[in-house]
Parts: sequence; C-alpha cells; structure tokens
Amino acid sequence: MSIKNRRVWLRVLEFFVIGVVFGVTEDFIAIKFAAGATSTLETLKVAFWVALPFAIFSELVVDHPGFWKRIFRLRDDN
Repeated sequence: MSIKNRRVWLRVLEFFVIGVVFGVTEDFIAIKFAAGATSTLETLKVAFWVALPFAIFSELVVDHPGFWKRIFRLRDDN
C-alpha cells in the first residue's frame, strides 16, 4: 500500500471515528438530556442524521490539508 493510499484510508477512518461516532454520541447525549427523550433506536437515528452533515463538513472540508492555507491566503489578499 502506498503512502498516498494510507493517507486516504486514515482520513476515511478519522471521518468515521471522530466525525460520525463522536458526533452521534454527542448529539445522542444532548437529545437525551435537553429534550428528556428516551433512549431508543429512533433517537439514535435522529442523532445520526443530525451529526452526519456536520461530520462531513468538519472532517472532509475543514480538515482538508489545503483548507487553512486557502483561508489565510484569502485573508492576506484583502
């Protein structure tokens, strides 16, 4: 396996572990305590669908290697 393939797999693994698993856990806890909802499969599904877009944005856009370079370049142009 090449180094580039390993980096891709690490980003995918990071997306699932950090983005999805932690996001769902965080949202599930928030739904449970803030709304007083019972712990059901339906509540877990809601937490998953709420966490997924944020995980995608966070892990695949913001954590992209060139994202912060592009942001700082835009800021320096002004």
